[in-house]
Amino acid sequence: MASLRDIRKHISSVKNIRQITYAMKMVAAARIKRAQGAILASRPFASRMETMLTDLYGELGEENFRTSPAYPLFEQRKDHGPIGLCVITADKGLCGSFNNNILKASLAWLARHRGRKVRLALVGRKSRDFFRRLKGLDLEIEIELTGIFPKAGYAHAELLAGRMLETYADCTACGYTVIYNEFKSMMSQRVVEAQLLPLSRHILRDPSCGPLCHNFAFEPDKAEFLGALLPRYVKAQVYRILLESQAAELAARMSAMEAASNNALDLISDLTLKLNKMRQTMITTELNEIVGGAEALGG
Repeated sequence: MASLRDIRKHISSVKNIRQITYAMKMVAAARIKRAQGAILASRPFASRMETMLTDLYGELGEENFRTSPAYPLFEQRKDHGPIGLCVITADKGLCGSFNNNILKASLAWLARHRGRKVRLALVGRKSRDFFRRLKGLDLEIEIELTGIFPKAGYAHAELLAGRMLETYADCTACGYTVIYNEFKSMMSQRVVEAQLLPLSRHILRDPSCGPLCHNFAFEPDKAEFLGALLPRYVKAQVYRILLESQAAELAARMSAMEAASNNALDLISDLTLKLNKMRQTMITTELNEIVGGAEALGG
């Protein structure tokens, strides 16, 4: 049975842990507002980029588009060569099931593509450490990015997307899938598995109001301009994904640390009650012994 001293030490250690979890919750809460602002600020750029791609495609037409430098980024390759996977996790733990959900989804993806060589683009220490320990699969790490959160910038997206585009252009990977956590709300994050390369044709839907670029002169021509614009579009998408993951991680950490702080309070309350009961029992026992001794002496 624990002594009063042991229970007091336990209460003191739980209080210290609660101070840490509460501080981590407040830090995450302060950072998540900036992360949400970064996501909102990136949306107009992505929207205008898609509009420009749509307009250029409408100007070129399908025939000219197939002979343009942009077409290979949309080409569906049927071969059974290596395939790419980009996994985005956090650098640290203490964020609930944030990392585990991503790694489970990655394992499920690898199971569906068993037998194929996989080229990995890893973001976050948790994904890097996990895949380094994974044995029995034909995996090759193309690029690692660690320590970028919670200050992920466009330079990181350029580096990551540039390497994936290079691998795809060299035909050493016939496509890239990205798995990450999407920020839905402060209490909810959703694991997303999205195809990054080849690009989806939905971004080249025909403009509803017809060609819009005929009043502009292009240097270089429209086909080359579209080919130069698409890699920037891919980098913008990767940047958005990094921002989504960053905000989702902070929201998950804030929720996990809030739950840990509340659990610590409950534990402190239970331990304090146990301490008081034990102390009361000891006082009662001592009083009974004193009364019993006095009665014995009086008798």
